[in-house]
Amino acid sequence: MPNLKDLKNRIASVKSTRKITKAMQMVAAAKLRRAQDAAEASRPYAERFNAVMASLAASVGDSDTAPRLLAGTGKDDVQLLVVLTAERGLCGGFNTNIVKLAKAKIAELKGAGKTVKILTVGKKGREQLKREYSDLFVGHVDLSDVKRLGYGDAQNIAKDILSRFDNGEFDVATIFFAKFNSVISQDPTALQVIPASYETTDESQADAETSQYDYEPDEEAILADLLPRGVATQIFTALLENAASEQGARMSAMDNATRNAGDMIDQLTIEYNRSRQAVITNELIEIISGAEAL
Repeated sequence: MPNLKDLKNRIASVKSTRKITKAMQMVAAAKLRRAQDAAEASRPYAERFNAVMASLAASVGDSDTAPRLLAGTGKDDVQLLVVLTAERGLCGGFNTNIVKLAKAKIAELKGAGKTVKILTVGKKGREQLKREYSDLFVGHVDLSDVKRLGYGDAQNIAKDILSRFDNGEFDVATIFFAKFNSVISQDPTALQVIPASYETTDESQADAETSQYDYEPDEEAILADLLPRGVATQIFTALLENAASEQGARMSAMDNATRNAGDMIDQLTIEYNRSRQAVITNELIEIISGAEAL
């Protein structure tokens, strides 16, 4: 049984921890507001861009003149997995859930006899994946010095991926990130970016049915110019979703940690009071026993 001094030191230590977790929760809440606004503001543009691209891709179809980013290489033997995670921890299962989805994809591809290459964005994803798949790594992007995410950061990542595709290093590229729903809900998501895959939404289908467009230059030339931007746009959207998800997960994790610290302080205080009472009782018994012996 710990003595009173040990219990007192432990209570002081847990109180200090609670102050830290409470402060981190408040900081995450402030950052979450900005990150959530940025993620939600990017969604209408991304959705509309994807609708336009889906319409253009449908008009081109599988013709021989279709851009390589849309048609692909004609095979899927070499797969590049781009795993987007946080640079810091203490955000619950945010990083682990993304890595878990990536590991499941790796196992699936390797089981099918495919060659897998990994490019990570964020230290936490690299740390977890390197334990098992260090031989599959082809690169890492460090964003720890970036104070505020911008489109330029996404462009740099997209240029790296596109240059690897142009050099024939892979056939299919998929990005992994967490889509922000709420503070307590972030969905790990896998999105194929090369070859570009744009689903035909109700909006784009309605546009195609009600409107007739003449393109100048032709659809192939427009797609050749827009597809690289589309890759950067999808990566930027994923980074913004990740940023909001990270702060939401950290806010929730620090709130739970603060509550747990409070519960532990209450339990340790009760144990301290009981031990103190037992010590006082023993001292009284010794005093009374000594007095009676005299």
